[in-house]
Amino acid sequence: MSDNAVAVKESQGAPQDPSQKSISRWEYTKRQMKKTWAGYVMVAPFLIMFAAFTIIPVVVSFFLSFTNFNMLELPEFCALDNYIRLFLEDDLFLTAFQNTLIFALTTGPISYILSFLLAWFINELSPRMRSLVTIIFYGPSISGSAYLVWKLIFQGDIYGLANGWLMKFGIISKPYVFMQNTDFIVPICIVVSIWTSLGTAFLSFIAGLQGVDRSLYEAGAVDGVRNRWQELWYITLPSMKSILMFGAVLSITGAFGFGGIVDNLCGNPSTDYVAWTLQHHMADYMNARFEVGYASCISIVLFVLMFGANMFIKNALSKVGR
Repeated sequence: MSDNAVAVKESQGAPQDPSQKSISRWEYTKRQMKKTWAGYVMVAPFLIMFAAFTIIPVVVSFFLSFTNFNMLELPEFCALDNYIRLFLEDDLFLTAFQNTLIFALTTGPISYILSFLLAWFINELSPRMRSLVTIIFYGPSISGSAYLVWKLIFQGDIYGLANGWLMKFGIISKPYVFMQNTDFIVPICIVVSIWTSLGTAFLSFIAGLQGVDRSLYEAGAVDGVRNRWQELWYITLPSMKSILMFGAVLSITGAFGFGGIVDNLCGNPSTDYVAWTLQHHMADYMNARFEVGYASCISIVLFVLMFGANMFIKNALSKVGR
């Protein structure tokens, strides 16, 4: 018998060290939590705030969506009546649902792709020029009165810039009331949304591009990467997947929370409800009619849409670089 065989036989017959015995995942987790208790103490304030103002409200809203609740009386369980009413009897909800999808499917992808492409371009500039251009593109998203610029441009009289120039060149004979014309409301709101969308996601993309290891590009050149687009697909994007996901979450949130832009430009409600969104519909039943159960039902539908979009983007980003 060889020495290796003897060693294996002796190891099999030797008593096992108790510390090496297999333990359950829960026991392992508890041991690791005891070792890293200081970290949990440090993140505890954030976790408490997140649970109190995000998780618990979502759970409460889910249960309230199955009740009739007016904030003055105790909730009355009504099973699926709110959802049946929402999808089969509420015509304005269908309009809000359609408009929300239109806004989300246009502003979301466009602002996301535009934010990354501009960040990719700015990343190639010199440090001083990069700072200047970043401020120029980032400025509209932090300007509290940015909507005033667009109100001035599309003001519905001869003093509006758009009407003034169109009349000067003889394109129109009388001023358009852009913010009350159903043909112009949605396109204008989409343009303004994209203009103000270069915010936190845009800055995070610039930071992510700055953090890509430059040696990866040299290794890629050795392995056959021949142009900038191949560098982008096989090196840059895979190296910043977490930041891409972060930017996607912000874009999804902004795309589905479109109501604020419409309120500032067109008022609430817009003409013929042409820009009525789920956010408007939910606020109407919550703040004006005090039908909290029905408003919670609308919020759950909006939450499901956003969660589905989030899962779709996550699945799409998992294929980047393949």
